[in-house]
Amino acid sequence: MTKFTIGAFAVIFNKKKEILLCHRRDCDLWNLPGGGVEKGESPWQAVARETKEETGLSVKIKKLSGIYYKPSLNEIVFNFICNIQGGKIINTAEADDIRFFNPRNLPKNIAPKQKERIANIFKNNNEQPTLKIQK
Repeated sequence: MTKFTIGAFAVIFNKKKEILLCHRRDCDLWNLPGGGVEKGESPWQAVARETKEETGLSVKIKKLSGIYYKPSLNEIVFNFICNIQGGKIINTAEADDIRFFNPRNLPKNIAPKQKERIANIFKNNNEQPTLKIQK
């Protein structure tokens, strides 16, 4: 039986259409809020939990923006566009900096797969979810 790791990440825009990114404490990388789906949890539950844990924000899913498969890791990742429902941005045990960035001016040390997932939202005009294999 094949086992997969499943991840879920939030794409959160502010009124200026900037994207929220978290700077990880464990390495010098920026990424979308999110992480692994836990046993008994759906990807949409995981993205809400992970976003709250990493940023202090409560979110509501607006729609699915993409599903990505990483064969080298046997990992499936769900990307969701989310709206902020409450909370306040705070640094957490997982993120030491949390900010909005213009999508055309993302930090140089953003995780490459995350950058690709953000770009896909704009390529598709956010109309259909992206289904893609990432190396």
